[in-house]
Amino acid sequence: MEGAFDVVVIGAGPGGYVTAIRASQLGLITAIVEREALGGVCLNWGCIPTKALLKSGEVYEQLAHLGDYGLSIEGRGYDFGKVIERSRKVAKQLSAGVAFLMKKHKIDVVKGTARLEKAAGAPKVVVALEAGGERALTAKSVILATGARARVIPAAGLVPDGERVWTYREAMVPKAAPASLLVVGSGAIGIEFASFYRALGAEVTVIEALPRILPVEDEEISGIAKKAFEKRGLKFRIGAKVVRLAASKSGVALTLETGGKTETLEAERAIVAVGIDGNVEDLGLEALGVGVDRGHVAIDADGATNVPGLYAIGDVAGPPWLAHKASHEGVHCIEHIAGVAGPAIPAPIPGCTYSTPQVASVGLTEAQAKEKGLTVKVGRFPFRVNGKAIASGETEGLVKTVFDAVTGALIGAHMIGGEVTEMIQGFALAMTLEATEAELFATVFPHPTMSEAMHEASLDAFGRVLHL
Repeated sequence: MEGAFDVVVIGAGPGGYVTAIRASQLGLITAIVEREALGGVCLNWGCIPTKALLKSGEVYEQLAHLGDYGLSIEGRGYDFGKVIERSRKVAKQLSAGVAFLMKKHKIDVVKGTARLEKAAGAPKVVVALEAGGERALTAKSVILATGARARVIPAAGLVPDGERVWTYREAMVPKAAPASLLVVGSGAIGIEFASFYRALGAEVTVIEALPRILPVEDEEISGIAKKAFEKRGLKFRIGAKVVRLAASKSGVALTLETGGKTETLEAERAIVAVGIDGNVEDLGLEALGVGVDRGHVAIDADGATNVPGLYAIGDVAGPPWLAHKASHEGVHCIEHIAGVAGPAIPAPIPGCTYSTPQVASVGLTEAQAKEKGLTVKVGRFPFRVNGKAIASGETEGLVKTVFDAVTGALIGAHMIGGEVTEMIQGFALAMTLEATEAELFATVFPHPTMSEAMHEASLDAFGRVLHL
């Protein structure tokens, strides 16, 4: 069965399905191909269900501190099965919501696995249908939004076995919570799972090959985060190379090398969180001559590959590997295809880690700004002197701002503390609007809120802080 479309999107994650919706809004006849659940990894096995797990862990951990608020409760426990069940229910609900949006926008949803074949114009999309048989789709433009998967390193034993060694996928649906856990990798994924399982009482050790945890974050924030996590009982091995991860009598044994010394750690389970690889295999890219760079499809500023009519967006097209980046990229790509896009101006992309405490950032770190040769003004404001933070018992953390000393432009913002993932968008908006210190000084922040620390950190960069 042939189908002619204006655009075919391969992959229905947050990049793909948003792109398809925008295509439909622009009047383009659109199809989307998905081999698993609508919403992709983010909605079904990543962003959303992990936040549901983290919320359960956060609430459970807070119960131990009710006395700080003048409250008390008899007994404290959890039903791990119900914790997992709630997470899966949230994911299922939102996946159903995506299905509704596809129907609302009259997008043809094709369930199956796609591959590309040469054609006169854009590549033809041949789908091995979930229900059996094949369906060929032809379109003026094809957009790859196939996402990425957890990276594995077989030589070091960093490969999931479904029972003792997990990636993020297995870590979301285990039959029981482990009493002890090793987490290899201290990026956002590793730290979030470490935070969740620690909240439930597990003994957790995080192994990081680089000199500090959360290596993409500002160095000062990384240091504060490590101390905060250690205060919660998390343990770390920094600058540690994994030699071998293997099964042991009680679970797993991980041999690592630090400073020339070898050490072996044991635990019930291990999570491998050492990055991701783009899903570029089995798509027919080699036959088409599609440019692939270090496991990701090479694209220009508008998402175009080196093959006419073929585009790529999101995780499969490279870092940063973030759902909101994929959605933003997809919207620009389809608007470019439709001829209504403005210039491809890179927007500041915020990053968030939903641990306890939370970490959020946007723009350049202090070190990156200096490496670029910029003269900077840096401001800081701790939550320990913020009224709302004190009243809420969320005094750990701070807001840090980085300004260009010459132009006054805000070029970076870094935060650690309660709900900072909900506040970072304020700085992202300021940077998108090319705000300088003058606009931030003039902005009226409501009182009492934790967001006042954003104002104070901006003032502090120029020697005008009021409450410190």
